[in-house]
Amino acid sequence: MRVSDKSNIPLPDNRDKGSLFAIRAAGTGSIIAAFANSLASDREFAPWRVLAIGIDPAFADFATLSGLTPELVRSYIDAQIEQVRALGYDVESCLIDLGDTAEAMAAALSSKPFDCVVIGAGLRQPRSQLLLFEKVINLVHARAPNAKICFNSNPADTAEAVRRWIQP
Repeated sequence: MRVSDKSNIPLPDNRDKGSLFAIRAAGTGSIIAAFANSLASDREFAPWRVLAIGIDPAFADFATLSGLTPELVRSYIDAQIEQVRALGYDVESCLIDLGDTAEAMAAALSSKPFDCVVIGAGLRQPRSQLLLFEKVINLVHARAPNAKICFNSNPADTAEAVRRWIQP
């Protein structure tokens, strides 16, 4: 902490995170404005928070996906979550079924503020899942209005999708 030259009013160093900045009015010695550090400055200390929402492979239809099994897709998902973590993000996975899963997503979205929400490719196809996809999008919009929304194109490119919108 440093002290202003004429008024003995303590003025914080630029390094004092979370403290108030003060501006001295010319000749008066009074504080004319104060404001807290922006949320962006907190990024120096807190990792970006990411929620990855996707269909639980146990509920996916693999009839049209040759060579893929629930176990293989789950291993891709788990590997991508770990890769996203290794890049410096705080990531949570929210795997849902094909039914009414709003409660699970609402709980995940309410657990903390998220900076980015990744929506898995399995939610966008096949066309029969359009209503579920719309529910997911609308719930994310309602519960995480400031979050970036991104989409992966397969279970193996989640980290790439996140990095398109937020950098660690």
